[in-house]
Amino acid sequence: MQTTAEQLQVWLGEPEGVRLEFKEAKQNYHFDKLVEYSVALANEGGGKIILGVTDRRPRQIVGTAAFAEPGRTEAGLHDRLSHRIPVEEVRTADGRVLVVHVPPRLPGTAWQIDGRYLKRAGDELTGLSDAELKAMFAETGPDFSAEVCPGASICDLSLEAVASFRSRWAARTRDERKTRWTDEQTLADAELLLEGRITYAALILFGTRAALGRWLAQAELVFEYRSSEASGPAADREEYREGFFLWHDAIWNKINLRNDRQSYQDGLFRVELPTFDEVSVREALLNAVAHRDYRLGGSVFVRQLAQRLEVVSPGGLPAGITPANILDQQNPRNRRLAEALAKCGLIERSGQGMNLMFESAIRQGKALPSFGGTSAHEVRLTLYGTVASPAFVRFIERLGEEKLKSFSTHDFLALDYLRREQALPEHLKACLPSLISVGAVESIGRGRGARHILARGLYAALGSKGVYTRTKGLDRGTNKALLLKHIQDNAASGAQMEEFRQVLPALSRSQIQVLLRELRKEGTIHSVGLTKAARWYPGARGGDLQP
Repeated sequence: MQTTAEQLQVWLGEPEGVRLEFKEAKQNYHFDKLVEYSVALANEGGGKIILGVTDRRPRQIVGTAAFAEPGRTEAGLHDRLSHRIPVEEVRTADGRVLVVHVPPRLPGTAWQIDGRYLKRAGDELTGLSDAELKAMFAETGPDFSAEVCPGASICDLSLEAVASFRSRWAARTRDERKTRWTDEQTLADAELLLEGRITYAALILFGTRAALGRWLAQAELVFEYRSSEASGPAADREEYREGFFLWHDAIWNKINLRNDRQSYQDGLFRVELPTFDEVSVREALLNAVAHRDYRLGGSVFVRQLAQRLEVVSPGGLPAGITPANILDQQNPRNRRLAEALAKCGLIERSGQGMNLMFESAIRQGKALPSFGGTSAHEVRLTLYGTVASPAFVRFIERLGEEKLKSFSTHDFLALDYLRREQALPEHLKACLPSLISVGAVESIGRGRGARHILARGLYAALGSKGVYTRTKGLDRGTNKALLLKHIQDNAASGAQMEEFRQVLPALSRSQIQVLLRELRKEGTIHSVGLTKAARWYPGARGGDLQP
């Protein structure tokens, strides 16, 4: 997104209100305050926080020195809030202005920071009331998983499964007292038992086979293994119609039976990677259970082939979620179920596990998870097992686990783009400063025309110096060759800078000038004229004028 000078002037004339928040912030602005205002603005439908402008009309641009590196600020906001909030720098004649583009919250959700759901109240921030939060969470309709199942009772639950949940909950909260709770107290405190009656979430998590068959038959997972793409009966098929806590280990064991190991050489050692990563598979299963639509009668299907795993769950993506924003936005369809899984540490309450799947695929040199085939009535998630780039796996390992712990999902995605030699999307460019600082990425050139590649030192450690030379060194030579050819083809009339910008659109004017000077120094071209009017001809000539 790019704010024009005209659009900025329009905003300056509007009243500060629901969509706009102006801050003078001449010297600095506290990051925590920016986080809080982002939360409040998102809860009010989204808008702009504009720094470097007086907050009273008639507003004037006074400029701001706050947040000198907007990319780092954007990355920091994502780390704190798990939402992408673009931070744009606008240069005007009156000074530097920052525009923070806060997206609106999704239907049925509210943003929070440290447990505080904020909104604006005049010049101050305050918490949303219980009534406001209730209204927000009810926007997408009632939470099916929180509803009581008529006729069902605690006798329909596996008490062993409840005990496993209780043990996990106690371990996650480091509260040994929970291990002594009764089953009824455990269920009640997890809001899975309401006035002595069990919820659908309790059945989904702990229900016996008989109970699900009677009360919620669609809470079933069907596993199939196929040795090839050919149609016909599956080589192996099993149905799991019981609570999640009763089958989640069994299905991983089933998948792992045919989980081939892929190996690569790393110096004197041979390293093996599984075709299907356990963390990714378990997260995919959790996603299907926690976010499917239980009002639909279909089952969740897990289909394993030699090199890919498909998980298909009934109901499309939740409101406001798309494959493009799924890493940055969360909107749980079954809130009570998701909260219970978060209590025992199986999922993060703020996320969907998708980030872990993407990070794992990148670290293991595999293709990214795909939502191809997803529609309004089903979500189709595919995990790919082939290790396509063992060299990149070694590259990642050379960075060291301590550095990798600090990486966000977007950091890994940026490295993956660079590995595939693709241009970085705008929202990933914010990752570059930190990746450069840890020695993972190099910058070639300066300013807006700078290019970025994976670091030379890591290529050298992998014995891939040729790849580095091709990516960096030959690229410069190729550019010079293109310039020389264009000058030779236009020897009669001479070639000008604007033509060179068409020949090499990815380079800035200053970068092209450096290449031209090198060619002139080599005696292959010469110039006639000054600055923009200079024309370039093939061959050396004495007394060249500077461009």
